[in-house]
Amino acid sequence: MKEIILDIKGISKSFYRKEALNNVSMSVYKGEVFGLLGPNGAGKTTLIRIINRIIRQDEGSVRLGGNLMTDDDVRKIGYLPEERGLYRNMTVYEHLMFLGRLKGLSKSDVNQKIDYWLDYFKINDWRKKRIEELSKGMAQKIQFIATVLHEPGLLILDEPFSGFDPVNVELIKSTLIDMKNQGRTIMLSTHNMKSVEEICDRAALIHNARKVAEGSISELREERKSGIYAVRFRGNMIAFVNALWAGFEIDDKQELGDDRFVVTVKMRNDNTFEDLLRVLLGQVKIEAAWEVLPGMQDVFIDLVQPKNESHEA
Repeated sequence: MKEIILDIKGISKSFYRKEALNNVSMSVYKGEVFGLLGPNGAGKTTLIRIINRIIRQDEGSVRLGGNLMTDDDVRKIGYLPEERGLYRNMTVYEHLMFLGRLKGLSKSDVNQKIDYWLDYFKINDWRKKRIEELSKGMAQKIQFIATVLHEPGLLILDEPFSGFDPVNVELIKSTLIDMKNQGRTIMLSTHNMKSVEEICDRAALIHNARKVAEGSISELREERKSGIYAVRFRGNMIAFVNALWAGFEIDDKQELGDDRFVVTVKMRNDNTFEDLLRVLLGQVKIEAAWEVLPGMQDVFIDLVQPKNESHEA
């Protein structure tokens, strides 16, 4: 049975009668990457601040490793806030040394870890630069290093990919995967749905202060599938279309060249994937066929967009 490392039960919070969280519960398992998703203003950052004991909930509880969280437990967490906070007049080295010592590390331990991370990111020449000299992306790297310097078992990252170019987004993602493989637990809040698909094991989505979904990434996608299948084939497109009957509808098509195509087909009535293959066999040469699941971007939109919302101008 999976061990729950972070157990959030019935959290509610209001600010001046404005509801920020309403009875929100979720569990984060040890050694997983857990996505905390939701539109702007949904309550994600409020929940993260409650976990880190920056603000207190009105109702509910947060348990770390089975015990109610205390202020001392915050030292065990690596927290990267959405609002970046670096001491601009300090050098990179001074800043990392200061924060490492605050986390209880010895000076020699901090030195060793600073050397490791500056080398890891290939930024040794930044050591004596003042924070105010750094670009947004450079400063973000330093803040990330400060977050992981004390090797926390639990990382809570609020928009960790913000400010990074695509190359550095991939670098941070691979770093998080390495940490997960080392047994760390990572909770991240992000709007980058591609990254959620690639690195998250499970996710919860908050909307209008309430949790509206929680589950594995595959479960969240599977629950919202709409009976669309893709077929890659070689042959004649007209033959493909003629083979279909009223039980199938072409959703999209892509020409690959050399009489090769990928077509997405929507099922109608009670027709199955096997029925689709049966009517195509002998008409075209099927190279591959698969069910098309919605991406996390589609899942996100489906959960937060009112079903009766009009798209008319």
